[in-house]
Amino acid sequence: MNRPVAQSHLSQLAELLCWMDEAPERRSLAPEARTPEGLWWEVLAGEDEKAWVWLEAGRVQGYGALVPFWEGAALEGPIIRGGDGRALLEHLVKKARQEGFSTLYAFPEACNRQARALLEQVGFSAEHTTYFYCIQRTDLAYPVPVGYKIERAEPCDPQVYRDLYSRAEDGWSLRLHWTDEELRQHFIGSEVELFMAYTDATGEPVGMAELELDDARAEIAYIGVVPEARGKGLGRALLGAAAEWAFANPHIETLQVRAHDHEKAAQALYEHLGFKQTSTVVTYALELD
Repeated sequence: MNRPVAQSHLSQLAELLCWMDEAPERRSLAPEARTPEGLWWEVLAGEDEKAWVWLEAGRVQGYGALVPFWEGAALEGPIIRGGDGRALLEHLVKKARQEGFSTLYAFPEACNRQARALLEQVGFSAEHTTYFYCIQRTDLAYPVPVGYKIERAEPCDPQVYRDLYSRAEDGWSLRLHWTDEELRQHFIGSEVELFMAYTDATGEPVGMAELELDDARAEIAYIGVVPEARGKGLGRALLGAAAEWAFANPHIETLQVRAHDHEKAAQALYEHLGFKQTSTVVTYALELD
């Protein structure tokens, strides 16, 4: 049976999430916490998250949640160890419609055949695939092409950022919906750094890389160059600048990057540099209105 997550479920939910971690074929987007205390703050104390468990013989055997994402909602899970996974997923879709979300997204691991089959059974469609790569501490420095310069942007100018993002990004519009204040808050503090490439002649922004730092891991969350400046090694130089900043922090041990299925050149570059593929995630979407 489906039940909203309660404090009494948290210990078993933490155990279910650890079970999911043990094998790639079980993984989907899920809470980061793995302790009852952490889950209390992440799942129960969060005002925006709505979460449910599937109970079988009184035990937590499934989990799913709705979190705001873009103009709709993202689905955490479905994580199913036993019981009727379709019933839990249909319940989540029903709740998303009741909340008035226009689109529901899901992010299972590509090899998670159970979750992917369930999603497709209730009408989700695969949109694209994202490949994640990781590398240990290494020197990724690369010379900046003649006629350009790369600088760490501090503070972030929302309008400059938004304009560059719209010119450099071929298929994504997520950040274009952020307000000036949301963009400023995103780059405040030491967890997110922005590197921008400019032309020497005019100072026009032509590329950028976003670096996120988290304990022992750094991640390049986004990297892009405008079409007219591509093919000159500028993206490679932005990668090198972000990596150099990340590994200057003695606590950072690994750097993660990502590439979508249409970004063949980026995939080839990461593999050439020694990055190892660690995860492949398929984005699914279901239109609700």
